[in-house]
Amino acid sequence: MAEDDPPSSPVDRAELRTRVDKALTEFLARRRDWLATVDDAVLPIADALEDFVLGGGKRLRPAFAYWGYRAAGGVDSDPVVATVAALEFVQASALIHDDLMDRSDTRRGEPSVHRRFAARHRAEGWRGDPDTFGDSAAILLGDLCLVWSDEMLHAGGLPPTTLVRARPVFDEMRTEVTVGQYLDVFAQATAHTSIELAGKVARYKAAKYTVERPLLLGAALAGALPEVHSGLSAYGLPLGEAFQLRDDVLGVFGDPAQTGKPAGDDLREGKRTFLVVAAFEAAGDAERTVLEARLGDPALDQAGVAALREVITSTGALDRTEARITELTTVALDALAAADIDPAAREVLADLAAAATARTG
Repeated sequence: MAEDDPPSSPVDRAELRTRVDKALTEFLARRRDWLATVDDAVLPIADALEDFVLGGGKRLRPAFAYWGYRAAGGVDSDPVVATVAALEFVQASALIHDDLMDRSDTRRGEPSVHRRFAARHRAEGWRGDPDTFGDSAAILLGDLCLVWSDEMLHAGGLPPTTLVRARPVFDEMRTEVTVGQYLDVFAQATAHTSIELAGKVARYKAAKYTVERPLLLGAALAGALPEVHSGLSAYGLPLGEAFQLRDDVLGVFGDPAQTGKPAGDDLREGKRTFLVVAAFEAAGDAERTVLEARLGDPALDQAGVAALREVITSTGALDRTEARITELTTVALDALAAADIDPAAREVLADLAAAATARTG
């Protein structure tokens, strides 16, 4: 390992996260200063987005982008870190809008953005419906995050000639996650039980923009050769799907103290995930009756959550999902081992694969 290659340890990931957080903090401070020139009434936007963006998250997307860049031979620099940090605003936009569409009350243990602004409306005694105000604020803040993702990408300090290589990847990624979000709400509305559609939702809503596209964005910034892009894609897409399947399992069986969301929220929302669709496929008449009666009930209590968990477990859907996570992770790691990339980056990307699929929150 060359002297300028950072070690592939958890400490190294923590250091990268600190640098990403610093870039985000500085960008948000500049945006706050600009908002202050508009009107004091918009300063709660700055408060909310500082809390939301800086208050949590694993920074996996900037990490995958950074190590995609290093995998392609890119040299570390603060402008690179600041540029890939823009991915956190894509993530923030997706989460704010997702919470609104799912009517989620919390995110990372705190009120979701639409609930936060509805509560502000109530506390101030303003006119109109507080929930409508909160919904409107969440739509606008989610849109603003998407705008700021563009702005931060271009303000990171990299030359325009470098950014132009990455721009198509960035644009494709944001289109994919938006289409994936639509497929998600479509799947809930139509109550589908198709494994194929569940896979597409996982792939486009999360897998691509969590792992594959960030990797390819970083590789594009480094001017990677086509074979490097192919190797990173072969690693990133199955790993991203495994990441989303782990998320689906946590959405049903996770500890709220770790996930920051109430237990069983995905069941109340009627999410047609691989986990749930696999249960439908294997369910007998009695188990299907439970699934159809309780899945998607907003008033689902803990007894209802327990009943659905029992069906998911007894049908073998949980075991099938865990086996699929293992299979996809193995495919990803095999592709990583075969990829023609920087050896130090390969080590870190293997470590990141474990962080993405073996997590508890």
